[in-house]
Amino acid sequence: MVGVRHKAGIIGCGNIFPMHAMSLKNLDFVDIVAVCDVKEDRAAAAAKKYNCKYYTDYKKMIDEAGIDVVHICTPHYLHAPMAIYAANAKKHVITEKPMSIEHHDAVEMVNMAKANNVTFGVIFQNHYNPGSQLIKSTLESGDLGKILSARVIVTWNRSDEYYSKSDWKGTWDKEGGGVVIDQAIHTLDLMRWFIDSEIDYVDAQISNRAHDIIQVEDSAEGVIKFKNNVLAAFFAVNYYAYDAPVEIELYCEKGTAKMYGAKATIQFKDGKILKKDIDENEGVFYGLGVKSYWGVSHIKQIKNFYMSIISGQTPEIDGEYGLKTQEMISAIYNSGKTSKRIYF
Repeated sequence: MVGVRHKAGIIGCGNIFPMHAMSLKNLDFVDIVAVCDVKEDRAAAAAKKYNCKYYTDYKKMIDEAGIDVVHICTPHYLHAPMAIYAANAKKHVITEKPMSIEHHDAVEMVNMAKANNVTFGVIFQNHYNPGSQLIKSTLESGDLGKILSARVIVTWNRSDEYYSKSDWKGTWDKEGGGVVIDQAIHTLDLMRWFIDSEIDYVDAQISNRAHDIIQVEDSAEGVIKFKNNVLAAFFAVNYYAYDAPVEIELYCEKGTAKMYGAKATIQFKDGKILKKDIDENEGVFYGLGVKSYWGVSHIKQIKNFYMSIISGQTPEIDGEYGLKTQEMISAIYNSGKTSKRIYF
C-alpha cells in the first residue's frame, strides 16, 4: 500500500517518548533513525533500544541525521523553536500538546510550515478514542440535534512532590501554566471539537490554592461562549486526591452525551442509549506506571499524520486545528490574569 519509507527523528526521550517510538515501530513504512535528548544517558538508552543514532543537540540531529520527519516530545517552551527550526529545514513536524506557550508562537509555527510546504500536526490523541468518535459522529449525524449547553470537569492530582522532580513544570516561562495547559487541555480540546464552533468569548478565573512551590495555577474555572450560542462551563483542579475520570457533558435538543474518562454514553430522550469505551484488546503495554491505552490512540493519530504526508492531504489534526485550541487556552490565561472577558 505504501511504497515510500520515511525516516523519523524524535526530540525528547522522557515520559511521552515511548508513545511516539512504539507507534512508529508499529508502522512498517517508517524507520526511527535518530533520537535526541539533552540528557545524554537518556538519549543513549533510547538509541540502543531502537537501534539508531543519538544526539544531544536537536539542531545537529535535524541537520545531519538524514531525517524527513521530526517528532517533538520536549518541555512546552521548546515546542515552538524546535518546530520552526525543523520546518525551515524542510522537515515535516508533529509535536506534542500544547503547540506552544504563547499564541503568537503557535501562529508562527503554522506560518513556517506553510511557507516551507511541510506537513504539521499536533497531538490530541483522545480524538481517536472509541468514545470520542461515537460522540463526534452522533453529533455530526444530527441525531442529537443542537447542543444547548456543555460542561467539563477535570479533578486530578499533581502534588508539590511531583513538581519538585521537574526542572520546568510549575513555571510560567517553561510550562506556560499549570492545570489548564498541562492536565485539562485534552478535555477542553475535546469539548471544543465536539461543539465545532468559533469562540465568541472566554471569561475565566485562575489561582494557586493548594501548592507551595509552583508559580502557576492549580485551579481554573470559567465559561466559554461559542458563536453558535453554546455556553460551556469548565472546572479544573490538580490538587484532588487522585486522577478522577474526566467528565464532559453535552446537553442537546434530543438527548445528552456524556464522557466519563474514556467511556461515552449517549442517552436520547426517546429512551435509546448508545455506549462506547476503550477496547481493552487494543491496549499496548509500555511498562509499569504507563497508561495502557495511550499508545493505541497515539498510533492512530501518528499513522494518520504519515498517511497524510504520503497522500499530500491535510492531517485530521493539523497546525490550523491546533492553533484554535491554543487560542482558547491562551484566552483562558489572559482572562484569568487580567480578570477581563476575552473576546475573539
